[in-house]
Amino acid sequence: MMDLTHYRTLGQSGLRVSPLALGTMTFGEDWGWGSTPATAAQILAAYLEAGGNIIDTANVYTKGHAEKIIGDYIRQSAIRRDQLVISTKFFCNLYPGDPNGGGTGRKAIIASLENSLRRLQTDYIDIYWMHAFDPHTPIAETMSALHHLVTAGKVRYIAVSDTPAWKVAQAQLLALQHGWTPFIGLQLEYSLLERTAEGELIPMAQELGLGVMPWSPLKEGVLSGKYTRENSGQPQSGRNHLRIKPAFPEATYQLIDQLIAISHTKGCSPAAVALAWVISRPGVTSTLAGARTPEQLQQNLAALAITLTPEEIQSLEALSTPVLSFPIPFLRNGVGDLAQAGTTLNGVPATVPAILPTSEQGPY
Repeated sequence: MMDLTHYRTLGQSGLRVSPLALGTMTFGEDWGWGSTPATAAQILAAYLEAGGNIIDTANVYTKGHAEKIIGDYIRQSAIRRDQLVISTKFFCNLYPGDPNGGGTGRKAIIASLENSLRRLQTDYIDIYWMHAFDPHTPIAETMSALHHLVTAGKVRYIAVSDTPAWKVAQAQLLALQHGWTPFIGLQLEYSLLERTAEGELIPMAQELGLGVMPWSPLKEGVLSGKYTRENSGQPQSGRNHLRIKPAFPEATYQLIDQLIAISHTKGCSPAAVALAWVISRPGVTSTLAGARTPEQLQQNLAALAITLTPEEIQSLEALSTPVLSFPIPFLRNGVGDLAQAGTTLNGVPATVPAILPTSEQGPY
């Protein structure tokens, strides 16, 4: 059981963040859905009053309006700027027709930062995220530019989102070689309906010292409990009604059923159960949770008080086993034990897979 004041350090850094980060993609109605500035201010106030300290946004959220809403709130409130961890991102192009308006090149990074600082009405960004992988820009250029912004005092830490594990590893190696600032965090999609990150991204983050910050832990509301077999195909509140499928696969409904069953025993919402699972996962430091209303925020915060039993976790994971690109089934089925075959490693006997021949005579 925890609350927002159970701060954790993000990756290999001394930066302390709350276990739930306030996502702000819902701030502003510029995309046809979301919170009014007044409602967003109520959400911000409730989150901060509960002890939360990390506010996550991006230059592209509601066309920059989300950043401005946050900046206006900080300027008008009595809160001390330095007690906040303001997290924003670069990559997306807000200027159609401008080939350098987005991406991860030096020119785009610097221009994006200056605009974010202006909208947020602050002198520096606590965590500056590369929002996505840019195959057209050398990662060395990106890392060099970000390091310059850190040494200039405009950025405190840098992090990366939605980028292949091999590219993140390359970036970290370049930073080590050149004495540049490394990434301390990794944002990725992660939920009971999207677990492919368990194959390479999360193990990579753990090995290289990046704190994992999952986004969409409720899979765009699919795991919130408001979608059931009974209301299949009916429009629901929020943004999903714009693209909701007539029905989900049976496996998804089975998972939703189990979330509902566990929520009844816990006295909470299915969304809180789904969030609690993500929060508890190895490697996860802080989970992004957005809210369109103060009530939704409170439902999300309830997840911090939930402790799932091993049996409950097993029941959820059995219904959401991912198909991983690595390790492939052959490697998952015990080949990793070949190096210690016939011995005991960490208290567990190592065995040789039946697919491979064995010899009691030893090597020739």
